[in-house]
Amino acid sequence: MNNNRPVNLNLAAFKFPVTSISSILHRVSGVLLFLSVPFCLWALQQSLTPSGFGELKVLLSGVIGKLAVWLILSMLAYHIIAGVRHLLMDAGIGESLEGGRMGSYAAIVLGAVVAVILGVWIW
Repeated sequence: MNNNRPVNLNLAAFKFPVTSISSILHRVSGVLLFLSVPFCLWALQQSLTPSGFGELKVLLSGVIGKLAVWLILSMLAYHIIAGVRHLLMDAGIGESLEGGRMGSYAAIVLGAVVAVILGVWIW
């Protein structure tokens, strides 16, 4: 009997290192920011007219509007933090294995702290 058959992998059983989690979050936040650009441009266009500004103000004062603004700003903050981490690594700071781990933890923790601060500010 041949045992070279493919094995179904349980992706939930993998334990990703913190550096890969940080990298995946950076990429996902970038894609989601790109997808949020049409909403941001629409909101900018609405805000340039007096009647549109009033409608936008009402829309963004609701729960869904506040949640959308919080998500976009939180993604932007994490993406900037992770981007600065990558720039520091390009400059030779924190490019060792331990430095990469510490930088990843710092990016995730700072991103979470900024998201909480933004949530308090928006609500």
